[in-house]
Amino acid sequence: MSFHEVRFPTAIARGASGGPERRTEIVTLGSGFEERNAVWSQSRRRYNAGYGVKSLDDLHAVLAFFEAREGRLYGFRWKDAGDFKSCAPLQTIAANDQTIGIGDDEETEFQLTKTYVSGSASHVRQITKPVAGTVLVAVDGVAQTLGVDVTLDAATGLLTFASPPAADAVITAGFEFDVPVRFDSDSLEINLAAFDAGEIPSIPIIEVRL
Repeated sequence: MSFHEVRFPTAIARGASGGPERRTEIVTLGSGFEERNAVWSQSRRRYNAGYGVKSLDDLHAVLAFFEAREGRLYGFRWKDAGDFKSCAPLQTIAANDQTIGIGDDEETEFQLTKTYVSGSASHVRQITKPVAGTVLVAVDGVAQTLGVDVTLDAATGLLTFASPPAADAVITAGFEFDVPVRFDSDSLEINLAAFDAGEIPSIPIIEVRL
């Protein structure tokens, strides 16, 4: 997949609107009861970056970014200000934030994940775009040194240990991450007169599967 490992301007993304989208099929039976089926196993996030554009300079930055990505052709990184850490946004990242696997004395590769928990229900999200320099890893609570004990592929979120973690060892991690996205239009319609009057241009962004 064509992807540029570059982040959309963070200051503009911070003012954007959007969030996760699910796809659910619902059939209402003659009795009035419903049958519901999840079409997607994972959410897909959508954003409108136009809400973050506050000046003509912001608009110019988006235009430059759009042209460099050639519209919808190349994906890029997006920082979701509401969900960009292994913990809550205002908390401090720790190596035990997320359990990402259990050792078996053989496996050396583990994918970064984030688990969302509410009551007795939970959902595991694969993290494919961690932010380099923010990742902390531990095995059974013992901190691991990146580049020595374990290496990170920041383009995929895959951790590779120098030696397989022992059987039943709990592998945990803490990190910041971006969302892999692309523009959801090959055109940007901008009316500068309307912009001066306070109208916000539409700049649709959509998550991509990797």
